[in-house]
Amino acid sequence: MIPWRPAYVGIGSNLGDSVRLVVAAFDSLAAAPGIASLVRAPLYRTPPFGPVAQPHFVNSAAGFLTTLDARALFATLRAIERALGREPARVRWGPRTIDLDLLVLGRERIAEEALQLPHPGIGERAFVLLPLAAIAPDLEIPGMGTVRELRDQVAADGIERLP
Repeated sequence: MIPWRPAYVGIGSNLGDSVRLVVAAFDSLAAAPGIASLVRAPLYRTPPFGPVAQPHFVNSAAGFLTTLDARALFATLRAIERALGREPARVRWGPRTIDLDLLVLGRERIAEEALQLPHPGIGERAFVLLPLAAIAPDLEIPGMGTVRELRDQVAADGIERLP
């Protein structure tokens, strides 16, 4: 049996009722087998990332304990996305109903085409670091530093915390 390990997931949406979809993603994670003690970050309204013109996002993060290995957890995240209506992306960094990114799983490092841990963009994305810092500021991102240190190095222009 795999021991319980901490995991962190970034959550975002900019199509449909984004607040409802992010909350539904939290609820789906909390109900998933092999996941316990879910902590929810606040919601943030964030400008889109990348070159595609699109609506602002609602972003957040979740932290939890899991007995799932990285690939099983990744598959669980993809299944939650599909259940919440995500369709295959047509454009990289384009709009999406829901997006769940596995950011960190314990101290694990993986470098595969479909799965990279820690998430390679975590250190430069304020829309990930602000929510993550609200629930785990002292979390050490393997090979990068703490969430607090990383957050302090990125501009948070245009990001606002939602009530």
